[in-house]
Amino acid sequence: MARGLRRLSQPGVAWVALASAAALGSLLVAVASWAGAPAHEPLVWWRSAPQQIWRCWSAAFVHGTLGHLGANLAGCALLGLLGWQARLSLSATVAWAAAWPLTHALLWLAAQPERYLGLSGVLHAGVAVTAVMLLWRPGGRWRGLGAALGLGLAAKILLESPWHGAVQVRPDWPFPVAVGAHATGAIAGALCAILLQLARPRTDTVSPRR
Repeated sequence: MARGLRRLSQPGVAWVALASAAALGSLLVAVASWAGAPAHEPLVWWRSAPQQIWRCWSAAFVHGTLGHLGANLAGCALLGLLGWQARLSLSATVAWAAAWPLTHALLWLAAQPERYLGLSGVLHAGVAVTAVMLLWRPGGRWRGLGAALGLGLAAKILLESPWHGAVQVRPDWPFPVAVGAHATGAIAGALCAILLQLARPRTDTVSPRR
């Protein structure tokens, strides 16, 4: 067990493990649903069920369509690869894990949605964590990448205009998109990463993978 903990503490390993857990959980729920198991509703986030706090975690594993699942699995793969190549620290993974339930809890600040499912909010949180951690890292190249990620994420949120409605109909998706969760994910991820870095003001000097 101690060996496993040491392995997780190595740069990038815990991050990939969390991205893999998000993808695997989503696949398991999808397979169970396709097999006829009533896996969806006990897991979905509902505004009317605040006492069922596990939904702040479990909602991320539920997807409405195969396309929805595929897009988020691709997001998990890309985010995991980015964290591995950037050798994100264990503290980055802790920040992302903390942002997971906070992403969904913050949906209470919006008038919508009444119901939410999917990994997209958590993925946006992961991008925000990555941006903050790279901005905190010494070295112009890493800070440049962090700035690009942060600006790209901010631009995406602004273009989605979540203040016009936390749930919006988009022509490229066959179901309403909870853009409010994208915004809360970005906020939760940035907040958790900044707070963790302020609490542990250590410079990350790891080198990128070759």
